[in-house]
Amino acid sequence: MKMKYLMNGATLSLESTLCTGCRECIEVCPHAVFAMADGKAVIADRESCMECGACMINCATEAIRVTAGVGCAAAVLKGILQGTEPTCGCGGSAANTGSKAGAGGRKAGAGGSTAGCC
Repeated sequence: MKMKYLMNGATLSLESTLCTGCRECIEVCPHAVFAMADGKAVIADRESCMECGACMINCATEAIRVTAGVGCAAAVLKGILQGTEPTCGCGGSAANTGSKAGAGGRKAGAGGSTAGCC
């Protein structure tokens, strides 16, 4: 079952005129929020966005904006750091996530999964 994190993903936006089609957002997004259409990235599954910020961090043209540190991703990371059960206030709980960095220290992404969140 595919988890949905933020209904209507209010903070995620993509300015298609700035997109060069490099596919970085697709590569780093842990939940396949983005797809390619006509050589550019598009938001394909907004409700799967957990607002981790990996796409925005890795977008060289700054075509993607998201308020990282809100929603389920922030709750999961805070829970891991504090050693408590993560909650995002959406009625569920979350567990088991991590981060990864790619070559050169630039790529950042969120891996793992959240169970029962949103």
